[in-house]
Amino acid sequence: MDKEQVLKRLTVIEGHLKGVKKMVEQEAYCMDVIHQIHAVQSALNKVSSLILNDHLNSCVIAAVRGDSPDERERVLKEIADLFETISKP
Repeated sequence: MDKEQVLKRLTVIEGHLKGVKKMVEQEAYCMDVIHQIHAVQSALNKVSSLILNDHLNSCVIAAVRGDSPDERERVLKEIADLFETISKP
C-alpha cells in the first residue's frame, strides 16, 4: 500500500470535513452541505478501495497461497463479512 498516498488523501478529506462542519455552523444552504458531504463520502470510498485492493493483493493472496486452510478460511470470511456489512442499508 502506498501509505503516503493514503495519508495524503485522508488529510485532504479531514480538511474537507472541517469545511462541511463550518458550512453547517454558518447555516449554509442545505443542498450545498449535502453535496459536500457526498464529496467526502466519495473520497472516503476511494481510500477504502485503495486499502482493500492492497489487502487483496497482499494478505489475501498470501493466505490463499499458504499452507494453512484455517488462514485461507479466515481471510475469505473477513472479505465476505466486509461485503455483508457494507451492503446493509
